[in-house]
Amino acid sequence: MTASELYQQMYLIRAFEQTLLELFGQGKLFGTVHTCLGQEAVAVGVVGRLRKEDIVFSNHRGHGHYLVKTDDVDGLMAEVMGRESGICGGRGGSQHLCNRPYNFYSNGIQGGIVPNAVGMALAEKVKGAGALVVVFLGDGTLGEGVVYESFNIASLWSLPVLFVIDDNQYAQSTPKQLAVAGSIADRARTFGIEVAELDVDDPDQVVVHADVAVGSVRTNGRPFALVLHTYRLGPHSKGDDTRPAEEIAAHAERDPLVRQKAKLDAEAAERIERECSERIRMAVEKAEAVPFPRNA
Repeated sequence: MTASELYQQMYLIRAFEQTLLELFGQGKLFGTVHTCLGQEAVAVGVVGRLRKEDIVFSNHRGHGHYLVKTDDVDGLMAEVMGRESGICGGRGGSQHLCNRPYNFYSNGIQGGIVPNAVGMALAEKVKGAGALVVVFLGDGTLGEGVVYESFNIASLWSLPVLFVIDDNQYAQSTPKQLAVAGSIADRARTFGIEVAELDVDDPDQVVVHADVAVGSVRTNGRPFALVLHTYRLGPHSKGDDTRPAEEIAAHAERDPLVRQKAKLDAEAAERIERECSERIRMAVEKAEAVPFPRNA
């Protein structure tokens, strides 16, 4: 993946998420919405290493994962706006996405998606088709006992599943240091799962580590845990943010999107931003022209 391709996908996610927050403020969205502002490199770096037949099981903050896996801007925008042309006919909303042709699924119950993903990995192993499963969980999910039951079964049965622990430092409004004891990486290692750990500053390094992780699962047919330390620049959902402003500002200075943009010349970056913004604008326009689901 070239520097411009990486920036294009990251900026598309950033602009999409910012647009959702704007639409929510205008009363054009239904239900809640959780953005992945600041975490775009995780989605692009990991999901961009997958094949179409590989399965992604995402969480409540999964718009970026979906866009990289499917490139379906129109379908996702219409879904979050509650329109009939959405991925799930406008009924799944932001958190409950299902795109079977691209093997993408998401659910807002993070503790629940982990054993589901392990079950999918078992099915893929039985089928013998060579596909793998990726499941995204946050640092807050590590408080759920079923996560460790899933680690145990995945390791014991040698299942092709990649656990991506997207450590964005907060579980809703609770900082990690108040909820997570010990080493996150060691939690997976305890079950004999190989682990790679990385601070997400340089998107290119996420790609490198994701290549290793995906390659390990595909080659060895065993689970792998990729622990990515990042930071959520936006609120938990819409405007519920109790973090100190100076903390957010300090992390914004190390924004991976800005770092990736610096690798391009100004003209190329501006072109990418213009094209992505126009694509999202048209997606909103298309969605607004479609009716809401009947009998909703």
